[in-house]
Amino acid sequence: MQTTAVILHGARNLGLEALDLIAPGAEDLVVRVDHSGISTGTEKLFWSGTMPPFPGMGYPLVPGYEAAGEVVEAGPDSGFRVGETVFVPGANCFAGNVRGLFGGASRHLVTKAARVARIDAGMAAEGALLALAATARHALAGFNTALPDLIVGHGTLGRLLARLTVAAGGKPPTVWEIDPTRRDGAEGYSVIAPEDDPRRDYRAIYDASGAKGLLDQLIMRLAKGGEIVLAGFYTEPVAFAFPPAFMKEARLRIASEWQPDDLTATRALIESGALSLAGLITHTRPAAEAGAAYETAFTDAGCLKMILDWKGQA
Repeated sequence: MQTTAVILHGARNLGLEALDLIAPGAEDLVVRVDHSGISTGTEKLFWSGTMPPFPGMGYPLVPGYEAAGEVVEAGPDSGFRVGETVFVPGANCFAGNVRGLFGGASRHLVTKAARVARIDAGMAAEGALLALAATARHALAGFNTALPDLIVGHGTLGRLLARLTVAAGGKPPTVWEIDPTRRDGAEGYSVIAPEDDPRRDYRAIYDASGAKGLLDQLIMRLAKGGEIVLAGFYTEPVAFAFPPAFMKEARLRIASEWQPDDLTATRALIESGALSLAGLITHTRPAAEAGAAYETAFTDAGCLKMILDWKGQA
């Protein structure tokens, strides 16, 4: 079985190629992907060649861990049936020397049924956002956590954090955004420039920007005993001045990737109507234009989320 997939051969060296897929087993599904998302975090680092050493990384690779599509083959022990719509968090299903560290940007995927999640077919392209929403939920739902009263960054992750906070019944958070073009689209919370915010008593600050050099500024905004949550991905050492943090008795927490229970809980919030994914996808391009799509996703500040549309692709 063959498929067409996005291949990264090195920094900024990306295109579509035909690849062989491994044969599916009794517990596997073959999924025809209709939409896949482009991550402005990890995928950007691979695309730009700035990803720090990471287990399993290397080129050539198939990027992507946000895919939604239809089951076209279901193994007898999979528990699924042909025609169901599913979310797939990437797959390592490519024969040869191509790495499937993430492996979601492909027209067809072979994956263990246990890794996928059923979704409503009506979600269409928004179905590819499930992992990002689950990542935001994971940051909020850790041990002994507080909902954010300040979120840094009004990109897709920051918006999801704010929406989930409101959905959880929390007080609407303040969101900082330095780019004026990204301050719109708030749903029940306010978005302001950092310099317009006088507060110095935040209990929980969630940084969704991944920007370097912010910790000292954020620590000064904490209430005593407050927490800073690093929800982005940081390519450079994270450092801060100790005396201000000491005086604040500041706490620091790092939120990693989502877990299966986060995916389940997030899907339930979406299905109940408590969490909306509307308005997060700003750009869609045919998969055949993948090179231009990745360029736009990583260089256009107006692009919150780029979706590759695989329909019509062999």
